[in-house]
Amino acid sequence: MKLGLSIGSGGGRFSLDEDLIRLADDLGFDSLWTSESWGHDAVSPAAWALALTRRIRVGTGIMQMTTRAPTMTAMTAITLQQLSGGRFILGLGPSGPQVVEGWHGEPYGKPLTRLREYVSIVRRVLERAEPLTHQGEHYQFPYTGPGAMGLGKPLKSILHGDPSLRIVTGAISPTGVRTAAEIADGFLPIYMDPTRFDVFGPHVEAGLARAGGGKSLEDFAVMPLCHVVLDDDVERASRPVRENISFYIGGMGARNKNFYCDYAKRIGFEAEAERIQDLFLSGRRAEAAAAVPQHLVDQVALVGPRERIVERLADWKTAAAARHVDTLIARTHSHDAVRLLAEAAL
Repeated sequence: MKLGLSIGSGGGRFSLDEDLIRLADDLGFDSLWTSESWGHDAVSPAAWALALTRRIRVGTGIMQMTTRAPTMTAMTAITLQQLSGGRFILGLGPSGPQVVEGWHGEPYGKPLTRLREYVSIVRRVLERAEPLTHQGEHYQFPYTGPGAMGLGKPLKSILHGDPSLRIVTGAISPTGVRTAAEIADGFLPIYMDPTRFDVFGPHVEAGLARAGGGKSLEDFAVMPLCHVVLDDDVERASRPVRENISFYIGGMGARNKNFYCDYAKRIGFEAEAERIQDLFLSGRRAEAAAAVPQHLVDQVALVGPRERIVERLADWKTAAAARHVDTLIARTHSHDAVRLLAEAAL
């Protein structure tokens, strides 16, 4: 099983733990991952991490598509890929309507239609087989719509991109997972129970079949994010995970449009997810966090003392042997936790 590390910080100021980044590189971690929401972006810390390291790959997990033209994203990917000697992974995603329309001021539209167009355009820029033309629902190249001067012409990238650049997407809904398996090289579920690939499996297989060409799990990477909190006190270790889970189940989407709440229901926590969402949306955030059961925490995270984490890693290794997990992306700021993962999983 490969190991990844999610890097970044919370709060009102952004920083990177450069020593932790170098430690992951030295210990043999496969990848680092940056994120963005409605504060810092994903590209700047990815570039910073690539400059700090020499071996480890760095991916955006994820770059939000709606406010970036696919050609701009392709330019960014080519530049980082060439500056880093081929160590960049392009992670894309549609985010959700609350962020896209509330923060970016753009219509959410049809996210999976957008994703299909976006990935297709980026790949064609990288391939550079011919000048770019595309007339789709979300994107038109050259643009000839309202306000156009009529002077646009199909162009090729000046830089020669690498068509083998890995493109992955954030996904957790059945249709999102199916689309990812069809058009991308992997996907990043924000939570995963390594013993419950059946939640994703049928949708992955349907997407792979639609892709054709013999595409299989050998070609498609499942790379879940996983909180890792090393602490002798299990309850104390679980607290930040509960807060994070309750935030996503309760607040990352409207009551009737929340992919994370739906996912919790699909892995067996229907009543709990509804209660968490009710409490969170009524402003009772502490109660919402307390309502996250320990069993849910243990299904999707690694928390507690060293021996407990090592024991739980056995399920992840079994999943990796079955190709149900390619990379465990640890969400931790702990140097000791990173060392423990390297010792126990690599």
